[in-house]
Amino acid sequence: MTLARILVVEDDEAIRRGVCDALDFAGYAVLEAPDGEVGLDTATNAELDLVLLDILMPKRDGVSVLTELRKVKPSLPVIFLTAKGEEGDRVGGLRAGADDYVVKPFSATELIARVEAVLRRSAERPQPVQRLRVLGREIDFERREAVVSGERRPMPETEANLLAYLAANRGRAVSREELLRRVWSLDPRGVQTRTVDMAVARARALLDDDHNAVIRTVRGRGYALAAGDDA
Repeated sequence: MTLARILVVEDDEAIRRGVCDALDFAGYAVLEAPDGEVGLDTATNAELDLVLLDILMPKRDGVSVLTELRKVKPSLPVIFLTAKGEEGDRVGGLRAGADDYVVKPFSATELIARVEAVLRRSAERPQPVQRLRVLGREIDFERREAVVSGERRPMPETEANLLAYLAANRGRAVSREELLRRVWSLDPRGVQTRTVDMAVARARALLDDDHNAVIRTVRGRGYALAAGDDA
């Protein structure tokens, strides 16, 4: 039985072949891409459980691939394949949302152990919500619209992405820094969190959330979506 579907994005053919063979031997279904552009296209359109992503590649580097991928598949696990001298890139990748990294050269045993660990953690992640009912409002993320007091209202992209992330993480407060990383794909260092606050204010206005009951402010921790029933 196939364990999971994994995409290997690596421009070095010998390394890519070795990684694919190791994963295949371990029972995983494997897709491969020789550069960042092909990797991003495949990762965006294929049904995957994890991506192994090289950092230094032609056409598009791994960090930019991850940044774009996080916009469409925020919960897809990604492990960086990095060289020893790429510490700065590794740190940047982890801040951009990578789940782990493996330093070249690595053994097949270490690679499989890292893959297994990330897949175990990702199985516990919140899954994206397609439709939601909360405090009398209906939110349809596929159509990108909200129904408030019987009125259908289109949701701008930023507000839709913000609400979708809060919906996928209901039950906990999400910090402004996490929202900047996951929704805006920005490094929170040096970025004013007012960006998040303004988007929350617009989302509240869209939902007629005058008393901040739908999007709750959790003092010192961030924002949380109120409990409700999925549509």
